[in-house]
Parts: sequence; structure tokens; C-alpha cells
Amino acid sequence: MKIVVLDGYTLNPGDLDWASLKELGTCVIHPRTSIEQIVDSARDAEIILTNKTVISADTLALLPKLQYIGVLATGVNIIDLESAKQRHIVVTNVPGYSTGSVVQMVFALLLEMTQQVGHHAWMVRQGEWVRCPDFSFRDRPLTELTGKTLGVVGYGKIGQQVAQIAKAFGMQVLIQTAHPEKYQQKTEFAFVDIDRLFSDSDVISLNCPLTEETENLVNTARLARVKQGALLINTGRGQLINEEAVVEALEDGYLGGYATDVLSQEPPAEDNPLLSAPNCFITPHIAWATVEARQRLLEIVVENIVAFQKGNPQNRVA
Repeated sequence: MKIVVLDGYTLNPGDLDWASLKELGTCVIHPRTSIEQIVDSARDAEIILTNKTVISADTLALLPKLQYIGVLATGVNIIDLESAKQRHIVVTNVPGYSTGSVVQMVFALLLEMTQQVGHHAWMVRQGEWVRCPDFSFRDRPLTELTGKTLGVVGYGKIGQQVAQIAKAFGMQVLIQTAHPEKYQQKTEFAFVDIDRLFSDSDVISLNCPLTEETENLVNTARLARVKQGALLINTGRGQLINEEAVVEALEDGYLGGYATDVLSQEPPAEDNPLLSAPNCFITPHIAWATVEARQRLLEIVVENIVAFQKGNPQNRVA
């Protein structure tokens, strides 16, 4: 079978081995493919693998040999799933491959906002400690997590691990999820509605999927409920928040900090207001990208294709 990878660079910039994928068929790996290049790049493909390259109904209509689309991620909003179903094209994703890495990023962002490690390390390099008359130099307040309340929005595997680590830090934990009945008998944490979570939390972590219900979950009205100086962390999707509303809350000072690994447009436009907002910490969508998570992702991608070739697809979404 002919396998075409449309955008392989972010998964494997050169530190992983494509050998296991190449064993499954004739394999062509493109580092990146524009929308306009998809048909030419994958015209004879029976299998397409894509991370963020959008595949529309119009594109599918021009790929008559296509039997399978493997999404190199968990989210599948880049694929026209209804059109794929109509054309009997199997679509799979890769759930759960980066849970540990994303949880790690949640606390990296939280600790950066509270302990200010990066900032103070930079100030040392600028000579501020050398010039300081005291043994201890700091120019920003530091915050202890013990005793603070963390609100976790979304209680899948990532949210569950975030809650457990917060507990280890001595934090109180509030949970908001669409289906609390699935978990309430199995956990010691309090389940609350979204408005109470925003009003009672010192730190809010967004770990829910992007759906019609969660798009713009964080908006002006909801931010008006937060405690003065509350911190907001987003490792889910950029569209979970209204970026202009968050900027306004940061500028007005009632949101103490916003730390995010995701934006509504990636890479961002130069005029994205978050790029210049105060107390805003942005990382370039790297929570998923540890070597271990990417290796795990590649292994599951191969397993998905093998299962498809044997006639028993796994991780199927269409």
C-alpha cells in the first residue's frame, strides 16, 4: 500500500526512526504539505497520515484510491468525518499518547507563574544578582501552592492526573466535568459547576476537549467571576478561551496570569494581543512534543495501520 505522510516534521524532525512505518508499504514522507499541494502529493495514496493538514470533502473527492486517514494526534477536527464516512474511508486517531507530557506542562506553566524560575534565571544572567547587596535577589512576588485551590475543567486522563499532582502539592481541588456521575464515587475531589469553579479557584486548568459547548468557555462574563489575581492555564485548545477577554482581564489586573501552550491560530498572527499582554506566558504548542510522547505516538500510528490492514481497525473515529 502507498502511504503518504503530509506533515511529518513536527512528529519527527529527525530524532525518531520511520523504519517501522516504512515496513508497511511504499512510504512517502513530506515535512509539510499546503492545502493546495495535498492532491498532487497524495493522488495515488491508499493511506494518508496527517497531523494538522486539513482534509476537506473537496479534497477527498479528488483522492479516489484513498482508503484510510490516520490522524497523528488525538483531535480530528481537521478531517471532514462525514464525507470520509460517505466514501467508506476509515479514519483513526491516537488517544492518550501524551497524557504524562501534557500534565507535566500544566505544572511547568503553573510553577513558572508562581515561582518565576525563568524570569529570575534571566535576571541573574543580566547581572542583577551580582549587583544585589543581599544574598537573595527577587523582583517579583513568589507564591506557594500549598493551601491554594486548583479548579480542573475536564476530568479525562489528563485532568485526573492534574488533580492528583495538585493534591501532592497540598492544594484543594475542584472538578468540573460534563459527566460527574462517572467519577463521583471514585474520587475524593469535589465536583462543582463551572461558575463555582471559576469563582472559588486560585488556579484554573483547562483540560477539556474543544466542542461546541466548550468553545469560548472562558469569556468576559466568566472571567468576571474569578478571584482577584487568579491564574489561568490552558493546555487544551486555543479556542477554549476568548483571547480578547483574557487580555482585558490581564490588563485590568483581576486575572493574575495566563499561561498557555495553545492559541486560536497557530502559529499566531503578529497582532495577536496575547503576545504583548501583561503576565502572559506562551509556549509554542510543545506540551505533546517530548521525545517519549512522540515515540509513543509513532508506535500507535503503526499499530493503527497494522490493525487496519488486518481488517480490524482500532482507535477508529469514522
